[in-house]
Amino acid sequence: MSSLVGLEYVPISPLKQDPALKHCQILVGDEQNGVKVELKKCIYCGKTFKGGGIHRIKEHLAGRKGNGPTCDHVPEDVRLSMQQSLNDRSGRRKKQRGNPPLLSNYSETNNAISDQCKSIRVADSNLLVNQEEEFGTVNMNIERRKRDRDDISCAGALGTDKMNDSLELRANLTPSPWETDNAYSDYTVCKLSGASSSNLSVYEEDVGINNTSANGRKGPSATLAIDTIDNDGNTGNDIEVKRENYQKVHMAIGRFLFEIGASLDAVKNSGFFQSMIDTIASVGQGVPASSYHDLRGWVLKKAVEEVKSDADKHVATWTKTGCSLLVNKWNSRNGRILLNFSVCSPEGTVFLKSVDASDIIYSSGDLHELLKQVVEEVGVTHILQVITDSEEQYTVAGKRLMATYPTLYWAPCAAHCIDLMLEDFGKLEWISSVIDQARSITQYIYKHRMVLNMMRRYTFGNDTVKPGTTRFATNFTTLKQMADRKGSPGAQSAPQLLRGRGRVGAHEWIDCSYSKKLGGLAMLDLISNQSFWSSCILINCLIDPLLQVLRIVCSKTDAIAYIYAGLYRAKEAIKRELVKREAYIVYWNIIDHSWEQQRQLPLHAAGFCLNPKFFYRVKGDMHNKILSGMFDCIESLVPDINIQDKIIKEINLYQNGVGDLGRKIAIRARDTLLPVEWWSTCGGCCANLARLAIRILNQSCSIFGCEQNYIPFEPVHGTRNCLEHQRLSDLTFVKYNLRLKQMAHHKKEEDPIDPISFDVVDIVEDWVTEDEFWLEDYGSSDWRSLEPPSINMMPIGPPIDEVEIIDPGFDDCQIIDGLTEIKEQVLFRE
Repeated sequence: MSSLVGLEYVPISPLKQDPALKHCQILVGDEQNGVKVELKKCIYCGKTFKGGGIHRIKEHLAGRKGNGPTCDHVPEDVRLSMQQSLNDRSGRRKKQRGNPPLLSNYSETNNAISDQCKSIRVADSNLLVNQEEEFGTVNMNIERRKRDRDDISCAGALGTDKMNDSLELRANLTPSPWETDNAYSDYTVCKLSGASSSNLSVYEEDVGINNTSANGRKGPSATLAIDTIDNDGNTGNDIEVKRENYQKVHMAIGRFLFEIGASLDAVKNSGFFQSMIDTIASVGQGVPASSYHDLRGWVLKKAVEEVKSDADKHVATWTKTGCSLLVNKWNSRNGRILLNFSVCSPEGTVFLKSVDASDIIYSSGDLHELLKQVVEEVGVTHILQVITDSEEQYTVAGKRLMATYPTLYWAPCAAHCIDLMLEDFGKLEWISSVIDQARSITQYIYKHRMVLNMMRRYTFGNDTVKPGTTRFATNFTTLKQMADRKGSPGAQSAPQLLRGRGRVGAHEWIDCSYSKKLGGLAMLDLISNQSFWSSCILINCLIDPLLQVLRIVCSKTDAIAYIYAGLYRAKEAIKRELVKREAYIVYWNIIDHSWEQQRQLPLHAAGFCLNPKFFYRVKGDMHNKILSGMFDCIESLVPDINIQDKIIKEINLYQNGVGDLGRKIAIRARDTLLPVEWWSTCGGCCANLARLAIRILNQSCSIFGCEQNYIPFEPVHGTRNCLEHQRLSDLTFVKYNLRLKQMAHHKKEEDPIDPISFDVVDIVEDWVTEDEFWLEDYGSSDWRSLEPPSINMMPIGPPIDEVEIIDPGFDDCQIIDGLTEIKEQVLFRE
């Protein structure tokens, strides 16, 4: 398989009608020997194919083995469509092989005119051959074509009656694919043979000459009967029946969800949805629907037992790996303030309970007592840290909790702190101006159906607006999306397309009526402004490292091993880009102001120190602040003094790479294994230090996963009946934990978020809607003709792991020390 390096994406011409082209991307480039190469890339799995034509990618999508690997991520409807297309092609070939030569079934006509045919010849047969080749009919045997022309020419010479008989016989035959195409050459023969205009009009209608469009030229070949068999043993007709049955199922599901008002987000995110369909299908017809009392009775009871059984498996690992207690504040619709408690470990996150804290939320003393109660329930020896919001009452309660239990730490949510940094960056005047300009582009695109369809068509179904983790993150992920597309010579992004740089898209945009409206002209002026794009690229260079850290802390349960290095890299990138201290100090101040509490956490320093990938790349001695945090963790997390002394000795072995830690295989594994895996595999000579490292490196830094769980808690806290309260609490326990379990396995990249969806309105609303809502172009608001986003938006090049971007090398003491004072340039929040 060829490398993607050096290749460029090119648009697929709308003139190409093969259905498989909608599900692949075309890349072209030059090999080392200068030979032009073209690759086809599947948009679902990312596999690339060199050679084999579109047929090979079609087999890949259809699941047909033989010419290459099959796609495991293609949607079922696309797979069936590709199977149908392959069967159509195979059916046409079989039909051609089974048919006798053209006109061979009407021998009587041939006999009647054979003598006449001998004396009649076309004036210039070479002219006819050239005309046939011009219409793409070079695949038919030349002798057979000449024989067919002679027969028709003779029929024309004998008179219109014979001509009509001949044409009627021809019309009754089912043409092969190339016979349909050769209708144009036969039409030419009729013209040259002197057939009357009435006869020619009949023949034109027969072969579709009057309709010279792509659809008209297909003619009867598109209606051939299919009797071929696919890999699953289904004939072509069976595939069509299966497709219709699937549509019936989807309509039944849709009617049910629409009627009960369920969120369609459940279909996208729940892995139990397909499991439910498979289970029903396996039982067959006649399955009775679950009753109301069944669901709130024995079904709920059994579900609670299953979830608790899974939770017990998590608890069994806490002794070895430790865990983090997550406290997430949630505001209900009726004004209550709820605190949801969960426990995060390498096995996953387990929801414990929800508490109505409306009366105590602003009292640090009451919060401390509540946190203390939950810590006792989980087990003090299991918990390494308690993560909450960074509000003042949590800070006070958290520090009191640390005084009560010296063996654990309180930490503010790292994702929330980074989000505050992004908010402050967005408040800087020049960045705010660029964001507003970029929004004016996307607002115009997403306001008009025709423009949005055009953009998606020339970006392979990808959107210009890219929802981020939070609302402030979306500002910069979208700017990055636009800057990356602008800088990619092969990608036909909305900016490139609308600037007229797209090959086919430029003409389509110029002909579009929206290009001539005031909004379209203003957008064209903006995207033609090089200063705007330079600003987007600079913002991307400054902010992208922070976005990478945000993705790490939100997605990795072992984020504590990378967060210290990630923030170092973010500040280093700003310094490298701006060079002068007076230029980069403003941005450093913003980071330090939000990170002040996090920077004091010994767990983050210990996570950096115990990550072998970073530890062994520090030139010279480890910085005192990092070592101090490591020693603090040893004293707090290891109460036994004798074990503390052993760990100190083992740290010396770790630092010098002695014993198994210095083996070549262990040295190579520093970069290839996860930090926890490295200690489990190579840390046998430092058993005590390895046990501590495994507990520290397995900790999370954020409550983000819990914040994304929008479970309705109001019913639990809205009933006064103790029996119903317990039932609703169990129902919430099941809902929350099933959702957490699904989130751990759900791959969001396989199902992109539509930026105009109401499900993400809180995150992307500023980018797809204007300040005022106008219905003046109601005709362009027909969502039914809107092209959906790509099912799998494949990035340009291979996927990137944010952790791999954190390169080794940490020698700037100014970054590690931090700044001694917060400058006035920081935008303090009210």
